[in-house]
Amino acid sequence: MMSQTLIESLSVLQWILTFLTMGISCTLLTVYLLFTSFWPLAALYLAWLTLDRNTPERGGRRSQWVRRWKLWTYMRDYFPISLVKTAELSPEANYVIGYHPHGILCFGAFCNFCTEATSFSKIFPGITPHVATLNGLFRLPIFRDYILSTGGRSVSRSSLTHLLSKSGVGNAVVIVVGGAAESMSGRPGEHSLLLKNRKGFIRIALMHGANLVPIYSFGENDVFDQVVFEPGSWMKYFQLMFQKYMGFAPCFLKGRGLMFSSSWGLMPYTKPITTVVGEPIPVTQSTNPSEEEVDRYHTEYMEALIRLFNRHKVQHGLSEKAVLTIY
Repeated sequence: MMSQTLIESLSVLQWILTFLTMGISCTLLTVYLLFTSFWPLAALYLAWLTLDRNTPERGGRRSQWVRRWKLWTYMRDYFPISLVKTAELSPEANYVIGYHPHGILCFGAFCNFCTEATSFSKIFPGITPHVATLNGLFRLPIFRDYILSTGGRSVSRSSLTHLLSKSGVGNAVVIVVGGAAESMSGRPGEHSLLLKNRKGFIRIALMHGANLVPIYSFGENDVFDQVVFEPGSWMKYFQLMFQKYMGFAPCFLKGRGLMFSSSWGLMPYTKPITTVVGEPIPVTQSTNPSEEEVDRYHTEYMEALIRLFNRHKVQHGLSEKAVLTIY
């Protein structure tokens, strides 16, 4: 029998390979099948894909069976990943949750909100999490259905509007606010967030009266090393151009080997990731919020996030002098 450690490592490796290769692999497979005797199967799927194209923006299609796979508990235990509640979230309201930091592969965001490995539904009864992600991922055949099954949905305005205005209450949309741009600066010991001018999620919350919830995931930046290029260098230019046109940034990461922790590889370091969910910030609905309203709530949100970081940093392995920088 395989050891528990190896099973945990393989569960993480499959997720990394799925994230990095499944989209393009399934796209190429679908195109290939169109030129083989199996073309009716591929054509039928593409026809259904056309009919189903609005699902990522109209409620999604989660599968509790997929979200409860035993696979995710092995992935959780590899780091390990844990979810900490600091306040109740009432199922009589909707929420816009900001997840920080992005890290490189968002392990904490996926494990906590796309699966039940950390028992989200038990910790926050009556709340349904929806992780909002890149629109382009839902154009990739088969991979998009996999994302939908975990509760993922498009991050477009129409998608968020549908969720927060036409899906009742008890919904929580999780947005990794820093996005791909922030991932390029994520490395061990880094506590800086791309947030100062990111206000779209605040505006969405105001328009629909959804309470704001800050999250800080301690350890998210610690599981990979990466090469951070100087501004103005040609490699930095390449990263920025790739991000602009593809929606995500190519990070030059360094992890550990699958079998030996001292060797180079794609496996993340076994560092704990603790996702701390802060107190909700009550929001008064304003269907056409002014810049002043957006700025006021944005400032309140940043202050709450900094307080959350400072309140829990020592408990999760940081020094009292550690500072959260927002740029």
